[in-house]
Amino acid sequence: MRLNPRTLRQIDSPFDAAYSLLEGRCKKRELLDLAQGAPPYPAAPAVVEHVAAVAREANGGAYVEIAGLPQLRQAFADELSQAYGGRISEGNVVVTAGCNQAFCLIASALAEAGDEIVLTTPFYPNHDMWLRLTGIRPVYLEPGPDLVPAVERAEALVTPRTRAIVLITPGNPSGMTLDPEVIAEFAEFAARRGIALILDETYRSFRDTEEPAHKLFSDPGWDETVVSLHSFSKDFALPGYRVGAVVASPSVNREVLKLLDCVAICAPRIGQEAAWAGLTGARQWRRERAGELAANRRGFAEAMAGRPGGFELVSVGGFFGWMRHPFAGRPTGEVVRDLAIHLDTLVIPGTAFLPGDQGMIRVSVGNLEGEAFADLSDRLAALRAL
Repeated sequence: MRLNPRTLRQIDSPFDAAYSLLEGRCKKRELLDLAQGAPPYPAAPAVVEHVAAVAREANGGAYVEIAGLPQLRQAFADELSQAYGGRISEGNVVVTAGCNQAFCLIASALAEAGDEIVLTTPFYPNHDMWLRLTGIRPVYLEPGPDLVPAVERAEALVTPRTRAIVLITPGNPSGMTLDPEVIAEFAEFAARRGIALILDETYRSFRDTEEPAHKLFSDPGWDETVVSLHSFSKDFALPGYRVGAVVASPSVNREVLKLLDCVAICAPRIGQEAAWAGLTGARQWRRERAGELAANRRGFAEAMAGRPGGFELVSVGGFFGWMRHPFAGRPTGEVVRDLAIHLDTLVIPGTAFLPGDQGMIRVSVGNLEGEAFADLSDRLAALRAL
């Protein structure tokens, strides 16, 4: 048989590649897994109890509407309307099998092979890979040293084939959280150029403020330009349940549903039930967990303040720290491999998130607490002695 050349040209998952390094680790220390950007804690009791109850129901495994459970869509629309001071209805929400699928569906609904979508660097690798797999050309918007993208730079990248520009806030991998004013500038820019603004808000609950992430939903015409992507997986510790959402206009969602029907029929029911239980019974639990992650970020920033081993923290936010390694001229993949094999510390190389090697590394702060901060500092410092 012959395989699709477009697929053959793409890389394997950089996350799988990182975990494969563990096969050769020295095991002199306990594994410090800072690779996976997922909650380290179990789901809320209210969620677990509801999932167990649904599993026992006669129709607990039945299909749901393609767009998702009506009660989940309405509950999420209500929450977003309240959190953002905006106008969002059930018809604006399509539930997907995770935020990854949400991006793939919206990208394919907006663009065809030969079209272009602008990704801000550092990008999320699955965004870049999906565009390439479908023949859509990724165009890279490089931010300034502060990692904040500028509309002025984006202006030069838009062509007649441009269909959307993507912002991730808080960033994955950078953790950079964009100010509402910056997001508003990009929304105005996208509307003026007749393209979509795709906001990946997977880590919206893990910001250092409870103020709205942006004010776009308060504009009655927001859905003519804005598409917002979300993940219940992170909010309610459900990554394996695969549940996320597209928030867009009903006309855009109609096209999303055509794609969703072909690839999944509907998002898994059990994940949708879990997300509904989280929205209706675990909001305080979510705030408390977000507070714990905020403490992790502060502890990580303090641990990196002295630049252990020469590693420099560039930004931290959401679930992630973005740091530069000190070994100029040395491939980042080798640095990450040595951390994993010799120091039992697993991180993701920045080459997964950038078109070239800029000496960057992504660290997930979710598994850092207590003595782990000092332990990480010691391990980074020890790398120079190898």
